[in-house]
Amino acid sequence: MLGNAACTRFFFFPYKEYAGTPEDLGYQYEDIYLAAADGTRLHGWLIPARADKPRGTVYFLHGNAENISTHIRSVLWLVVQGFDVFALDYRGFGKSEGKPDVPEVFEDIDAGAKWVLDYSTQRGAGKPVLFGQSIGASLAISYLADNPAIKARFGGLISEGAFSRYDTIAQHVLAGSWVTWLFQYPAGWVLPDAYDPLNAVASLAPLPVMIVHSVDDEIIPFAESLKLYEGLAEPRAFLPADGPHIHAIRNPETRRKMLSFIESLPP
Repeated sequence: MLGNAACTRFFFFPYKEYAGTPEDLGYQYEDIYLAAADGTRLHGWLIPARADKPRGTVYFLHGNAENISTHIRSVLWLVVQGFDVFALDYRGFGKSEGKPDVPEVFEDIDAGAKWVLDYSTQRGAGKPVLFGQSIGASLAISYLADNPAIKARFGGLISEGAFSRYDTIAQHVLAGSWVTWLFQYPAGWVLPDAYDPLNAVASLAPLPVMIVHSVDDEIIPFAESLKLYEGLAEPRAFLPADGPHIHAIRNPETRRKMLSFIESLPP
């Protein structure tokens, strides 16, 4: 399995340089450094709520390319709504050390989750919410399903633009180019299914889960999230959106419904 797991490295396209910081956009922030279980040094941003008393904490897992600096706009609206946000860079991204592949990235997510849980407890803001986009959403599903003790301490999960299986999304992406379409089936043969979100969603219960996906998504087909939703047990919610991949929050109505979901979660 570990040999096959190395094949997951091509899902990640990290970039070390920042496009900017939250301060450039008018938001206070703090650099947070933590260590994965194997000792890899990780980095993230804590962006405190624009409120005297935070309404909660959101743990944000970004997509597979660049780093937190190009994804942070996806969660700044939550800061305005009164939530603390912690955004993690996986190993190899931004200031985080190492090289990413799926088994080790789960260690990164675990380190971030434990940090968020401790922070949220200190703030007295109730159970945090995990918000993942694209591969971050797919990773979040598998991580929480495989870690029931951690899952029990989170209030809910929002998944935007996730895929259901690594092999099918690899085939879909490779088939989109005349240069790589011949490799789509070999890619499907060698990718492990142990990490597939579709195999994990049923184990998320009783955690409340909202699945968000744009019908216009040009990167990950809308049908991928439908498969995940169908595999979920209650409590669950499905939010069809519009716009490009992981840009659903540009629509005020989508943000309103996501916020309503968070507000409905038990304390």
